[in-house]
Amino acid sequence: MKIHEYQGKELLKKFGVTVPRGIPCFSVDEAVKAAETLGGKVWVVKAQIHAGGRGKGGGVKVAKSLDEVRTYAGQILGMQLKTHQTGPEGQKVNRLLVEEGADIKKEYYVAALTDRATQKVAIMASSEGGMDIEEVAHATPEKIIKVFVDPAAGLTDAQATELANGIGVPAGSLAQAVDTLKKLYTCYMETDASLAEINPLILEGNGNIKAIDAKFNFDANALYRHPEIVAYRDLDEEDADEIEASKFDLAYISLDGNIGCLVNGAGLAMATMDTIKLFGAEPANFLDVGGGATTEKVTEAFKIMLKNTKVKGILVNIFGGIMKCDTIANGVVTAARETHLAVPLVVRMKGTNEDLGKKILAESGLPIITADSMAEAATKIVATVK
Repeated sequence: MKIHEYQGKELLKKFGVTVPRGIPCFSVDEAVKAAETLGGKVWVVKAQIHAGGRGKGGGVKVAKSLDEVRTYAGQILGMQLKTHQTGPEGQKVNRLLVEEGADIKKEYYVAALTDRATQKVAIMASSEGGMDIEEVAHATPEKIIKVFVDPAAGLTDAQATELANGIGVPAGSLAQAVDTLKKLYTCYMETDASLAEINPLILEGNGNIKAIDAKFNFDANALYRHPEIVAYRDLDEEDADEIEASKFDLAYISLDGNIGCLVNGAGLAMATMDTIKLFGAEPANFLDVGGGATTEKVTEAFKIMLKNTKVKGILVNIFGGIMKCDTIANGVVTAARETHLAVPLVVRMKGTNEDLGKKILAESGLPIITADSMAEAATKIVATVK
């Protein structure tokens, strides 16, 4: 789960990280009122979408008068903002953040994330803040410094100092930078985040350290512990089909191909998509019905897949372990009838109650194509669609 920048800053502030004063807005008039409330002579009008690179796409503007705040808010609100993270279709801007200006002397990059290789938390920092970290990693990897934190010990003063010195924080601001890094780590851990990024973290002219951007991703498996974070969820930023799938505990992600996939288990789902590509086609989705699929879940899965007009065929690939093949077969038959399925359907089942499942499919009277191996299943669905 992702949240907006202003929500991320609210979290950082709760953990003691210094952030600029800002007010979220949903209209041009609210933006002007926010600037008046904040006071000062310079404001930043920022698009709020779940993607980075907003400034390059025209979604961040510095206003030096209330008239400019009104103009920029009118330009940004409602725009289809395109960045390197949104894809070519972009994302519609429905929210703004109006923020007080900052006296930026130097920009840094800092982030906390889980490093699976070491099974520790990686804290990354770079002197090249404000830039895409991917570009820095590619062009000047030596400018990215990492420390790996033992969760049992937490981020130590020595590690935080190593990072702050490594990115060139001046001596007079070193203590504040160390404190900010430790608070970022605490925020990351206590919110069950999978990413907590500040880009940029700035050094102001007066020597203060301040976070003027914030990006968070959260482990969906831990959200039951954080109702206050779930309340931040913005459904306008999410795929409508993925939202619908989540209501039925289906793991669904839309893709660009034309073959719908219904599989039990994430690993098998990935292998199924790879096999489809191997045989010359593209998957239309990732869909894992899990180990406890019911007839209702399978039916809803079919409905969601078929909403995608690109889908020209469906491949069902089931390994019957906890999930029994006859349960899936009954679900497939019910779903095919309820949705008046009009595209080719290939089903491959192996495992518990396999023979019973195949019998149910054979006796259904539906034009279901069966297969015994993944290669055979992929070959049949690709050939049928083509």
